[in-house]
Amino acid sequence: MGHPQRPQRRVRRRRYPRQRRPRPGNRVQHLPDRPPGNLVTGQATAYTHHAAQNAPRRLGRRGAFWAAASVLALALWSSGAPSVLYPIYAEKWDLTPVMVTSVFATYQLALIVVLPLFGNLSDLFGRRRIMITGTALIGASALVFTFAPHVAYLYAGRVLQGAGAGLAMGAATASLIENNTTSSPRFASTTATVATSTGLTLALFLSGLCAEYLPLPLVWSYIVLLALAATSITALLLSHDDRPPAKSRWQPLSPFVPAGIRTGFVIATLSVALAYCVGAIFLSLGAHMIDQFTHTNNTAIIGTLLATSSAFIGITGLFLARFNALTLIWVGVGLTLVSLAIMATASEFQSLPLFLTWCVIGGIAYSLAFTGGLGLINRLAPEHHRGATLSLLYLIAYTLQAVTAIGIGALATTTNLGTAVGAAAIALTVLSATVAVLLLADRRTPPHTEPASS
Repeated sequence: MGHPQRPQRRVRRRRYPRQRRPRPGNRVQHLPDRPPGNLVTGQATAYTHHAAQNAPRRLGRRGAFWAAASVLALALWSSGAPSVLYPIYAEKWDLTPVMVTSVFATYQLALIVVLPLFGNLSDLFGRRRIMITGTALIGASALVFTFAPHVAYLYAGRVLQGAGAGLAMGAATASLIENNTTSSPRFASTTATVATSTGLTLALFLSGLCAEYLPLPLVWSYIVLLALAATSITALLLSHDDRPPAKSRWQPLSPFVPAGIRTGFVIATLSVALAYCVGAIFLSLGAHMIDQFTHTNNTAIIGTLLATSSAFIGITGLFLARFNALTLIWVGVGLTLVSLAIMATASEFQSLPLFLTWCVIGGIAYSLAFTGGLGLINRLAPEHHRGATLSLLYLIAYTLQAVTAIGIGALATTTNLGTAVGAAAIALTVLSATVAVLLLADRRTPPHTEPASS
């Protein structure tokens, strides 16, 4: 018998997994030694993904808002940092009152030069870039003060502070308005008031403590200022780039107020100037007034007393967001008149309780006048001219502040401190009356309308 034929075995072929071709748009992982993907097709690679993960996260509108607020606080911190130390400088280098007040006013004089030339830079190149530049100048001023061997360095430091504030403050105020995430358009002006008062309060208080209880009393206040400037620059670098899409050619800022808001601009500017002029007396000669009333050279006590006024500026500002700007100006002018009367009486009778009363009432009046004036101009100025308009407001306000500081210092040098304070009270009473007359005249025009949001 023949053997049956066995069925022929089928040879199985080993199947290998087919390599899929990458589809366009799919993410392909590469080995570390391979080049980063196809630049022609634009395929994403692991390298670009890794770089994106490690890129610094940008701050949103809220972060940009508070970064701008920190710049305003820093500008006023730099302005008030030497105030507690002026008596120490005067004793160390034998400075007269007019020299002290002229050092103080150099800050304002630098602003007067910078604002007309560069006040509109933030409208052209973005708020963020100009704030960074101004903050860097403030940080450089801290180094000049730290190593100052004689009074000329104080003038140089104040020039840098004024130039930095001149660049940064208009840009920071505009940035607050444009990055305001709340439904209240007045929240930006209130935040500006609280930020500036917080910076000034902490500067006065910490400068007094450092000078009294730490070695090198003329150094530590500026070391703190330098560290804060570096922190603000870091926050600004992390915020979004706000350069305008259309490039414009720079030219010096000409005195320009948009048509239709000129009366409101004058009211707002004089209201802010009134607050600044009272602050000039307080910051330039406040420490000498305390020394005359209390006969103490304890810088911690002097700093605490001076910080009382600026603290009330900030505390009052917390409650002003819902009030109409014109109402705030009216009440601010009235309280300023009361505070000037208390200031003149305190100087006449050399009364420390009256001086403290002036600090409290004057701080509240400052907050009302400053917030009202800034709130009025914020809602009236068109967005494409806002930086230039705010810079012009600060230019006029700081000019009047410098004149007040130098004038009261000259009178205190040629006569005495009491006579100088009395003359300043009379001059600022006239300025207050001028604001009141303009407010009455403005009632005859149609009321200003506020936008629903900033």
